[in-house]
Amino acid sequence: MMQRLSLSQRLSAVFVVLLLACCAASMVLQMRGAERHEREVVQRLSLDLAPQIAGYPELMEPRGFNPAAVHGLFDKLMAVNPSVEVYLLDASGRIQSYSAPEGAVKRTQVDLAPIRQLMAGGALPVLGDDPRNPEGRKVFSAAPLKMGARDMGYVYVILQGESRESLAARLSTSNTVSAALWSMALVALLSLVAGLTAFRLITRPLRTLAEAVRGLEAHGMSWLPQARPLMKRAARSGGEIALLSQSFEQLAQRTDEQWQALRQQDQQRRELFANLSHDLRTPLTSLHGYLETLRMKADALEPDERRRYLDIALEQSRKVGRLAQEMFELARLEYGVVKPEMERFFLTDLLQDVFQKFELAAEAKRQRLVADIAPELPPITADLAMMERVLVNLIDNAVRAAPEGGEIMVELQPHAKGGIEVTVRDTGPGVSKAMREHLFERPAFTGYAAAQGSHSGGFGLMIVHRILQLHQSTIRLMPQAGVGAAFRFVLR
Repeated sequence: MMQRLSLSQRLSAVFVVLLLACCAASMVLQMRGAERHEREVVQRLSLDLAPQIAGYPELMEPRGFNPAAVHGLFDKLMAVNPSVEVYLLDASGRIQSYSAPEGAVKRTQVDLAPIRQLMAGGALPVLGDDPRNPEGRKVFSAAPLKMGARDMGYVYVILQGESRESLAARLSTSNTVSAALWSMALVALLSLVAGLTAFRLITRPLRTLAEAVRGLEAHGMSWLPQARPLMKRAARSGGEIALLSQSFEQLAQRTDEQWQALRQQDQQRRELFANLSHDLRTPLTSLHGYLETLRMKADALEPDERRRYLDIALEQSRKVGRLAQEMFELARLEYGVVKPEMERFFLTDLLQDVFQKFELAAEAKRQRLVADIAPELPPITADLAMMERVLVNLIDNAVRAAPEGGEIMVELQPHAKGGIEVTVRDTGPGVSKAMREHLFERPAFTGYAAAQGSHSGGFGLMIVHRILQLHQSTIRLMPQAGVGAAFRFVLR
């Protein structure tokens, strides 16, 4: 049942239970304190009663106690003050004489330790044995009883006797307890009203926040704009509730951003598959067509024509193989299969080796490969094979993008914060505006762009981006005046 109650109701229920427990405990403590206070007052006012009784000479005779005088005196005292009970004790504490009905006295001996404590000036109240109750202890007055210089015993006076206790019990039942209960009920009622009002005010921001949470649960992230005013209202209370409200708002905002990112990634994945199917279908269709032609017209084709068909089919096969290899390589980089093996080497030596790989391709298009290298460049620490892959991809894109007679330039310059700044430029048509925003994160395969010689933004640039991320570096497309594209990154 507690789980179905709201936080305010549960707090109120706990408060009511604690309030009643505190009232009951307070009542018990007050009654005990009042009882102790009453005992102390009675005992302090009656301390001289036993010494006065002990001063009566009729109590003793030469042979010892005078029973007739004792009974007469005790009867008179108890008639005057029915709340007291008077006893004569011998030196060992045995009861020698008293005035009480037959069988009323249950003890034969009284412990002398409390008597000595009282006569020594101990802290009040001091409780002694009750002769009429084997288990009871009450306040008393006591005084030594002497005959000449000889100690004969003690006068022992119970100050709150049996008749007083009986009367007090009846009165407390009818008046005192009833008044205490009514007082406790009134205090509990007032405290309950005040507590419930306070709890309602305190939990109001929580109820507001709960309303915002329920709205998000029912309507999803589309309800976030409506939930924000409720969260801000809850945050005005300050303290932990404000922190909770702000944290929840940030969490909801972050969840919404992550959801939008997931939707965008899903859209990118769909585009990737669509573009891949298009780019794979084109060379595969061409490959299939030429192979089928060779099979059907093998005897009718001239040797030169057959060789041309085979060269075209082989080139299309290379395109498919290169695309599959790039997909495999990017997948390994994305999922952390490949880890860079760091070593120190000179980037100038690596650039010369990469240039040699593109000499024939550049000569076929009458392009110039230019290296602008600053003197005394320091060595870098990186994965040699990965850095070679970065330069190969960038220069290959530049060679394909630059027109016949164009130029591809690689600049190696010292960076202001240390390391080497690498820039790869070309004189091609550059990168279209549509591709610039997600050039290194979203593949965009377009046969038209490739035919025009522009940077298509395929797997090659994505591979470069991931490799440089593994080396704590970032590649950027630099603003370029006129034609061409410039890519820059820093290695240390």
